[in-house]
Amino acid sequence: MVSVLCTLRHHSDEVTSCAFSPTLLATCSGDKTIRLYDTNDFSELPFSPLSGHGYAVHCCCFSSCGSYLVTCSTDGSTIIWTAATGEVEATLQHPGRSPVRVCALAPDSSLLLAGACDGTVALWEFPSKTLRRCGAVSEASVVACCFSPCGQMFVTGCTRGDLRLWDVDVSLLRAEKDAHDLGVTCCSFASLFKVDGCCVEFRLASCGQDSQLKIWIVSQHAGAAPDMKLLHTLSGQSAPVVSCAFSSDGETVVSGSVDKSVAVYDANRGTLLHTLKQHDRYVTAVALSSTMPWIATGSMDRTVNVWRIESGDGGIVAESRQTVCPGRKLPGHSRPLLAADWSEEDVRTWLCEEGLQELVSIFKAHNIDGAELSQLNKETVAELGVESVGLRGRLLRKIEALKAEHSGSEAPDEFLCPITRELMKDPVIAADGYSYEREAIESWIRAKNKSSPMTNLPLQTTLVTPNRSLKMAIARWKSSQ
Repeated sequence: MVSVLCTLRHHSDEVTSCAFSPTLLATCSGDKTIRLYDTNDFSELPFSPLSGHGYAVHCCCFSSCGSYLVTCSTDGSTIIWTAATGEVEATLQHPGRSPVRVCALAPDSSLLLAGACDGTVALWEFPSKTLRRCGAVSEASVVACCFSPCGQMFVTGCTRGDLRLWDVDVSLLRAEKDAHDLGVTCCSFASLFKVDGCCVEFRLASCGQDSQLKIWIVSQHAGAAPDMKLLHTLSGQSAPVVSCAFSSDGETVVSGSVDKSVAVYDANRGTLLHTLKQHDRYVTAVALSSTMPWIATGSMDRTVNVWRIESGDGGIVAESRQTVCPGRKLPGHSRPLLAADWSEEDVRTWLCEEGLQELVSIFKAHNIDGAELSQLNKETVAELGVESVGLRGRLLRKIEALKAEHSGSEAPDEFLCPITRELMKDPVIAADGYSYEREAIESWIRAKNKSSPMTNLPLQTTLVTPNRSLKMAIARWKSSQ
């Protein structure tokens, strides 16, 4: 059986990646931040969140010892953080200044790999933070990469659908064209490998827009080029599969999908063990702990679920009941996502979390629940008997911020700026045909040498055109909320 151990609700935009170290859980998001949690009780560390990226953070991973955390972003940088303090150890700019979509560390933490939208990868010497090589590995955006357990090879996956195997000099060893129709989204090597005489055999998982998770056998004989054969094609999810990861023993592989589910498979047999449904939107990230029977899953619903894998027979878990971690004191960990669904107790808990404890007795006396909280305004707050003008103002500002946060979580994706991942106020159309928030795209053009944030191709003109129809659609949507 698999059950939810706890739910973390601290990011203000979609969760894009999760990673475990022996003692920490890291999560990153389109809200430009990285958050760190102590795995003893999943309390957030005092120096969290980490803020150093200018745009969405796409990927995070720990060094083998857990001392360092690596993150990469649309801003073209890869940042190395000291996990114990949250301090920046180094900021590595991608040579082409292209948005970096994925990063990976070699098992011995000797090398750092960063894949970018311009089809290149940058390979850095991790101890010295010096660039070893930067080379083109695809004609499309690199959105997936991982090192083999031996650290002598790495795999890249691109939006065109190809998987390619490289040595650490960025020389092509093997290409699997059209491994996933419509594009690869993630790949992951199992950490254990098999040695049979002069042959070494690895397991590789990959997933893509074709709604499939595939397990490959990558083998290499002494003196021969590596071979790559398909072992299993797993179709337990009904929409694009966007994240995958192996357990530390290689026996289990987990994937997250646009169908909002998490699938847990027996990696050897290729059989579905569990289907987990707890997220309200796309599952964008999965990670497995190497020290505990835990799975972390992140989603576009802005939450991270930590699941406990318990012993027992297989079978499908259609819905897993959420439980609260003992001793946790995290805001909003057990409340419904929408404020309108909050109970009276949820509202009073929220008041305490926002530093408005003096209002708890007033709200209790008037039986204010989530629906009534959402309708409060200047007049009705005064009618409740809140005499302090300053306190009334603070309450109203907190309510407006709460409404804005929840509106963003439900907003259609096309209403969000691709750069900031925030609801657009002044949408404009750029030369690449995409719509952006005016301030974000103008800032991007100034900093990125006139390249498209979505395609990384040169913009034929820096002029932008107001998208009035989109602005009206957003206004209509907001008024309906």
